[in-house]
Parts: sequence; C-alpha cells; structure tokens
Amino acid sequence: MARPELAAVPNTTRATIRQPVGAYGLVACVSGRPGTESRRLVGVEGVRYVGNHGLELHPDAETTRAVIAAFRRTIEDRWPVEDKGLSLSLHFRQAPDEARARETLDEVAEEAVAAGLDARWGRMVLEIRPTLDADKGFAVAELLGESQAHRAMYAGDDTTDLDAFRALDPASLAYAVRVTVDSAESPPGLLDAADVVADGPAELAAALASLTPA
Repeated sequence: MARPELAAVPNTTRATIRQPVGAYGLVACVSGRPGTESRRLVGVEGVRYVGNHGLELHPDAETTRAVIAAFRRTIEDRWPVEDKGLSLSLHFRQAPDEARARETLDEVAEEAVAAGLDARWGRMVLEIRPTLDADKGFAVAELLGESQAHRAMYAGDDTTDLDAFRALDPASLAYAVRVTVDSAESPPGLLDAADVVADGPAELAAALASLTPA
C-alpha cells in the first residue's frame, strides 16, 4: 500500500474473518496500527484487536507517550511521521530515492537509540518504539495465556511478524502453524520461518475460510 491511510479490507475478506469468530476460542488481529484504527479498518465484531505491535498490552505502555511525543517533535520537520501514540512510523515506500531515504532514516534511527528508544525496520518503514519488552510475540503470548488455547495459527507478512512466529515455539501448544504470504517484499527469514507459504492474499483468505467448521 502506497500510503497507510489508503489501506482497506475488502468485504469478501471481512466475511472470511467473520466466519471463525465464535467457532474458535479466540480470533485476534495484532497490528502495528493502533488497536482502534485496526478495529475501524477490519470492522468485524468478536475479533480481539491489539495495536502498536503488542505495546497496548504492556502495563507500562501509557507512561511512554510523552517520550514518544517529545521525539516526534525533533524529527517531524525532516520526515512525515505516522504518530500512533505509543510508537512512530516513518514510511519511505514513495521516496523518489530509496538509498537517500534510508540514509536519512538511518540517522533518525541512531537518534532514537540515543534518546533511549527502539528503532526497528519493517517493510519500507522505520518504526520508533519505547524500549519495553513488548512486540507481536509478546502480544501472542499474552493472548494465548488469556485464552488458554492448545492450538494456534498465526498469519503475517512483515518483519515484525517474526516475533510472533517465535512466540509460538515455547508456547504450551499441542499444535501451532505459522503462515505467511510470498511477495517481492517478503522480509529475510520470514518464508523460512513459516510452516505454510501462501502465493498471495487470495490463497491466504481461502485457507482461512477452510478453517471454519461445517
């Protein structure tokens, strides 16, 4: 997606997501977006929405808002910032010169670390977050603990989803499946870490639809 605000969930995909709700103990959406934005975007009742890469579940997350806001003010005149409250996203998908963009954002990443924050690269994006022990893996572990699930499937296609994949390894699960979607932008290691690789979003949607009991 060229710009985050242009993202949309097709009605057919929304219907596919709705099908397993109620049939399984937990259906969750763990996103880099704020949870409220994910809820608006997906729009399916009964889904558990966790935003900011799992930060929203951390008990100390709210104390970091002022720090994130202060850092945003130091960089917002140099690069467009997507402010998520608990984290910042600096996208460069539309940058005319990707190499130059990465140089600029490398400097921002260094400044973030110097300010006591965490800087992580995703698919054409630099994420600035507090240095709390919270990521998508943390979110998955928390959700599994709450639901007391014995089986789980997680699907994701970004670098941050590797954390979620790893969280399924030590979990006390009888069965776990990691799914990703193959694309030209697939992060290094994600395809190797997945148990199942879908050829595209349509194939992933078909796999999700097949999970619903008859």
